[in-house]
Amino acid sequence: MSHFEGRSGERYDRRAGRLNRTLFRKICREVAAVAPRDGAVLDAGTGSGHLLLELARIRPDLRLTGVDLSADMIGIGLRHVRGAGLENRVSLDVADVAELPYPDGRFDVVVSTLSMHHWDRVDRAVAEFARVLRPGAPLRIYDFRFTSSRKLAEAVRERFPGRPLRRTPVRALLPFAVFAGYAV
Repeated sequence: MSHFEGRSGERYDRRAGRLNRTLFRKICREVAAVAPRDGAVLDAGTGSGHLLLELARIRPDLRLTGVDLSADMIGIGLRHVRGAGLENRVSLDVADVAELPYPDGRFDVVVSTLSMHHWDRVDRAVAEFARVLRPGAPLRIYDFRFTSSRKLAEAVRERFPGRPLRRTPVRALLPFAVFAGYAV
C-alpha cells in the first residue's frame, strides 16, 4: 500500500505543487538538456505528475510517461494532465518502479525525484531503469541529501558498467533544502 492514498494524496499534491516548484524547475532544465529531440522520458515515482507538466511546458517535443505505485496519485495526476490539455503527450500508469510495464529500450531518459527513499528494492528499480533505457541513455535520480546512496551505487556499478555515478548537491527554495542529484 502507498503512503499517498486518499486525503493524504491530495495534501501531498498541494504541498508538492508549491514547495517543490523550484526543485522541479531545476530538474526539468537538467532533463531537458539531456533529452534528445522528440525523445521519450519516464518519470519513475511521478506522484501527481508535477515534474511532467513542467517538462511538457518547456519541451513540447517530448513524449512523457509517469509511473507511481499509488493509484490515487495517478488519478490526481490524470486530472492535472486533462486540465492542461496534455492527454496526447503525457501518459500516467500505476506501476512499481521494480516492475515496469514497458518494453526494453523504450525511453531516452529516466528521471526520478523524491521517490528513491520509498523504494524497498533499489537494485530492482535500477535494473528496470537499465532495461527500459535505450543503450547509453541518461538516468537522473534526485532525492533528499540524507538518503543513503550505497545501494544505488552498487546497483549502478552492476547495471551500468563503466558509467560512473556522479552525486551533486541541488539547492532548492530554502537554504536547508539541499537535495542530492545522481547522474549516470
